[in-house]
Amino acid sequence: MEALVDLLQQNALLPREDIARLLDLTVEQVNVEIARLEAEGVILGYQAIVNREKWDTDTVTAVIEVRVMPERDGGFDRIASRIAKFEEVQTCYLMSGGYDLMIVVQARNLRAVAAFVAEKLSTIEAVQSTATHFRLKTYKENGAFHQVEHAPERLSVSP
Repeated sequence: MEALVDLLQQNALLPREDIARLLDLTVEQVNVEIARLEAEGVILGYQAIVNREKWDTDTVTAVIEVRVMPERDGGFDRIASRIAKFEEVQTCYLMSGGYDLMIVVQARNLRAVAAFVAEKLSTIEAVQSTATHFRLKTYKENGAFHQVEHAPERLSVSP
C-alpha cells in the first residue's frame, strides 16, 4: 500500500476518513492496513517536524561523518548498532563514498557534542576518524519547508 504510506508520511494526522476517501477504501480497511504496517515494522513511529527557529530548546544538532573498520563477521552492522544506542544519536545511516556512517547528534551545547565525539564515539576501537558539521539553519526537513523569506531579486521600478 504505497499510496497509504505516502499519505501518512505527508501528514500522519490526516483523518482516517479522508485517507479512506482518497484511496477509495473503507475506514475499516485503512485501519487494518495501518495496523498491519505497524505490526510488520514498516511504520516505526510518528513524529512532529519542529521549526527550531520558533521552538528553540537551545539544543545543538551536528552531522558527524564516521569512518570505521568493519568487523569480520558483523561488517558495519554491529558497530552502527552500538553507535545508534547512544542517547545523543538521533539518526544513523550507512553511507557510500568517503565515509562509512553518517550520524545526526543532538546535545545541549557545542561542548556536549565535543564530549560525545571525544569520550564516546572516538573511543570505539573500530572508529578510525570523524568529521563534525554543525547545523546552522534549517530550510527544509523531512519534506517540510521552514519559513524562508525571499528577498526580491530585482528592485521595483517606479515612474
